[in-house]
Amino acid sequence: MSTKETLISNLKEKKASIAILGLGYVGLPLAVVFGEAGFHVTGVDPDERKVNSLNNCVSYIPDVKTEAVTRLVQSGHLTATTDFSVLKQMDAVSICVPTPLRQTGDPDMSFIISAMDELAKYMHKGMVVVLESTTYPGTTRELLLPKLGTDNGLTVGEDWFLAFSPERVDPGREDFTTLNTPKVVGGITESCSEVAAAWYAGAIQHIHAVSSAEAAEMSKLLENTFRMINIGLVNELAIMCERLGVDVWEVIDAAATKPFGFMKFTPGPGLGGHCIPIDPLYLSWKMKSFHYNARFIELASEINTNMPRYVVTRMLDAMNDRGQILKGSKVLVLGAAYKPDIDDVRESPSLDVIGLLQKKGAKVQYHDPYIPHIHHEYDGWHMDSVKDMMQAVKEADAVVIVTNHTVYDYKAIIDAAKFVFDSRNATGKLGKNSDKVVRL
Repeated sequence: MSTKETLISNLKEKKASIAILGLGYVGLPLAVVFGEAGFHVTGVDPDERKVNSLNNCVSYIPDVKTEAVTRLVQSGHLTATTDFSVLKQMDAVSICVPTPLRQTGDPDMSFIISAMDELAKYMHKGMVVVLESTTYPGTTRELLLPKLGTDNGLTVGEDWFLAFSPERVDPGREDFTTLNTPKVVGGITESCSEVAAAWYAGAIQHIHAVSSAEAAEMSKLLENTFRMINIGLVNELAIMCERLGVDVWEVIDAAATKPFGFMKFTPGPGLGGHCIPIDPLYLSWKMKSFHYNARFIELASEINTNMPRYVVTRMLDAMNDRGQILKGSKVLVLGAAYKPDIDDVRESPSLDVIGLLQKKGAKVQYHDPYIPHIHHEYDGWHMDSVKDMMQAVKEADAVVIVTNHTVYDYKAIIDAAKFVFDSRNATGKLGKNSDKVVRL
């Protein structure tokens, strides 16, 4: 049999050894799904705390149950290490490392490059490599292919196989997970696509193969650009409705009654998470090399980025209308996570809202049942979640709801608070009918 046929056979029979580079929000769920499908999976991560936690049968990600990790570790289907030399024994490698943006707005590829440099030392015949980290179109072919396929005498598509398959993790979601969310796969060659698709089909329910790595890379950026632009649209609509004296939430609910031609998006204090605020800017950055300005992306990014400042301005105006001043006032921020009921603060607008309130002279505290501590990397401040939320609500001059956690008792919060600014419509009809509440 050819190298491709042998590898596909081993993958289908679960004889192939699997490695996941990066054991974060993407890599660990993927490792668990592969392990539960019957593969022997080795997670590789330079963070000793993650490795020790997994080898001690403890999960550090809410979406992955400790019971699942325990079952897989004890059965020998999952192990973790900081030693990249195990890659020389692996048949299939998935790269699931972070791809943040630099402060200058250009892609930070350092995590991919670091993983790639380690992998390059141990490349061998009969290996399939799949990049899952979201990045700009062309990364797999332009960055990984030359590095992994140079000076080793191996031919891609014949001796080894390279593809891109975008992660689609949505933390906290239970209806669509790594297991049942359709997986897009695109290879450098047709054979690369076949091998990668055969591998992922052994664990994930639905595989959608596309013609190239670039098509797969672009599909991920389209998904998140679509959401970013539509969120930017409703954020601007919120600003317009406020000036017109119209309730934006009522307008959105009315539009959403149309059974076709409309998809409901809601405004808020800004974008957060590992995808939507960042991924479209990868595409915008890439297009600059073609002398093309991605105007929709740039405009939506500008609107969304300014929403924390808009929230603070609205708060300041609302307090002025009540005869209060923001400077020197006690402000309690409810929610630090970027979305409800998770412990993820990546790119959370709450950090910006807190920072802006502090710069206005407010005495800021926060509460989040999932996040006991927050730290702002660039401004250098650290804060602990208040122990007694309701006592902090009573003592605050103003409460601002940034994350609409479902565990909050919003009626009790309104009753106890002096003033509430609700940036998520978390208070709903209660807030609409209360003279204590101002909604975005």
